Amino acid sequence: MKYVTVYHYDAFTLKPNKGNPAGLVLNGDELNNNEMQEIAYKVGFNETAFLVRSDIADFRIRYFTPGQEMNLCGHATIAMMYALKTMNLLMKKKHVTIETRVGVLDIKVDSSEDNKVVITMKQAAPQFEAFKGSKKDLANAIGICEDDLESNFPILYGSTGAWTLLVPVNNLKAFKTMKPNNSLFPTILNERSKASIHPFCFETYDSDVDMHARHFSSPFSGTIEDAVTGTASGIMGVYFARYKQGTGRESLKLIVEQGHEINKDGRVLVNVSPSECSYDVEIAGNAVYVNKFDVLLEDNEISN
Repeated sequence: MKYVTVYHYDAFTLKPNKGNPAGLVLNGDELNNNEMQEIAYKVGFNETAFLVRSDIADFRIRYFTPGQEMNLCGHATIAMMYALKTMNLLMKKKHVTIETRVGVLDIKVDSSEDNKVVITMKQAAPQFEAFKGSKKDLANAIGICEDDLESNFPILYGSTGAWTLLVPVNNLKAFKTMKPNNSLFPTILNERSKASIHPFCFETYDSDVDMHARHFSSPFSGTIEDAVTGTASGIMGVYFARYKQGTGRESLKLIVEQGHEINKDGRVLVNVSPSECSYDVEIAGNAVYVNKFDVLLEDNEISN
């Protein structure tokens, strides 16, 4: 048996216990796969991130939900880099590379005049795939009516590192009544049964924000809802550029709000720039330290 220290940071907010909680483990090289999964299960956050050595980047980060390892996690990356910066473990570096399962990604670390640290994270290349399932069943699975779905915009699977189903909704009121039945997701998402579901709309609580969203986890993740989702916000930015903006090809700076319905409201900054074949995507945000605690590892009864 041994104890492992976990740091709790909240991402996409400056207020403790708002935004999206992430567990951070800085000594990941001392742990095996089963131990990482056990820690993530016991921590219970949507993601726990483990810092390990890399031969091709400054750092490697591995991401675990309570149920499985993920390719990429936006909020846990923002939290990890914020923690390393504020712990003086990045020295004076303003550009850092991280190795992930979707490749090596660039990180920018900026400190403003009021000493606020902003972390900007390059996303993987955007991808979209068609959803061919039942809209009625989809709406039912997240606790709304089919009439609440926005008929002028497509429902699409999207990814800038993690696949989610982007579901445009026509009114903000529907978000307050949503109640996901996550166990139904794999039977509805026939094309990508392990994807999450990400309803969003262009009506927002705050007037200076571009989109509002919620994020319902895949049942394989072992969680129900993600408070403020970085990778999903990234692909939302590309969706906005392609379908809301239309034919325009100028760069966009967007703000996504999320978490209001579960009292975890936060904001994700999304930068979308046209590239030769598609778009380059970055997400940015703050984080805040909450506390640290120890997790007792036992007999690795939790396996991958």
